Amino acid sequence: MYLSSLSSVARRSCATLSRGTRPPPTLSSTSTPNTTTPFASVFHQKHASNQQTRHSSHSPMGTPPTNPRKKVTIGTLRAMHKRGEPITMITAHDFPSAHVADAAGMDMVLVGDSLAMVALGMEDTSEVLLEEMLLHCRSVARATKAAFTIGDLPMGSYEIAPEQALETAIRFVKEGRMQGIKLEGGKEMAPTIAKITRAGIPVLGHVGLTPQRQNALGGFRVQGKTSDGAMKVLEDALAIQEAGCFAMVLEAVPAEVASIITEKLSVPTIGIGAGNGCSGQVLVQVDMTGNFPPGRFLPKFVKKYGDVWSESLRAIETYRDEVKSRQYPAPEHTYPIPQAELEAFAETVKDV
Repeated sequence: MYLSSLSSVARRSCATLSRGTRPPPTLSSTSTPNTTTPFASVFHQKHASNQQTRHSSHSPMGTPPTNPRKKVTIGTLRAMHKRGEPITMITAHDFPSAHVADAAGMDMVLVGDSLAMVALGMEDTSEVLLEEMLLHCRSVARATKAAFTIGDLPMGSYEIAPEQALETAIRFVKEGRMQGIKLEGGKEMAPTIAKITRAGIPVLGHVGLTPQRQNALGGFRVQGKTSDGAMKVLEDALAIQEAGCFAMVLEAVPAEVASIITEKLSVPTIGIGAGNGCSGQVLVQVDMTGNFPPGRFLPKFVKKYGDVWSESLRAIETYRDEVKSRQYPAPEHTYPIPQAELEAFAETVKDV
């Protein structure tokens, strides 16, 4: 409606100019707007309406920060790695979780396939579909203004051939609005990673424990606990580095092994269950913020930094009680009507 209003105003203005009438004065940043002109009238009416109090539920970004962060780029991450500054990464699966992660100053936000369990209630990551991942990526992208965003390629969307993986990665950038992708696997995935990076899409690798392959690994088991096992993780890490990964996740690897591997690489490592010798760390957001009830299994490496479940439970129980007792909504939560209008309405409906 706004654009159509402006279009009609523009047509009238052009018609006026064609008849030789003096055009309306140009508004400067310091001059007082001439609200008698059609354009100014339309603009200020629309602008004023946008400033009105909302009377419906919505999900705005809120007040912009006074000192917004600069956008994190691949260059930013490389500079952090070079000077030894730890890189922070956390998962997000929707607009609110991405909004708070970005506001909290995360360097990277990962739309991990862990959303299969934490957002969709699935048994493991192998169930989540490509279309579901893309939907959640778009939601996260709308909220993330500064952090570098990564989308996790789900099982079955990249393993068949490098061409399949590239096609999926392109969809994550174009449809999911991600800035890079993550995929699991070591030496065997090097040709796939090279294919994607040659197309100009940043790839975050993932070695050590690879959850999508947990059936082949005998479950969610720590990797690299023997000399041979540790060497395999290192060989995988070197191979995907050579293939073009800008960084890689090291999952469930002994801290000492992860530190040695990190020293041998020229790209950052992002640890999860791999000690603090990595170049950075990642956690699943709902695990570390405590979004689920007590008794839910958490891996050893998870530290709970909050108790969102208890706070949410308290708030909803209080809401329930106040609705039952009619304490809510109170007068301050309702909209007024002039007394005369109320009396007129009551009179009108007497015989209804």
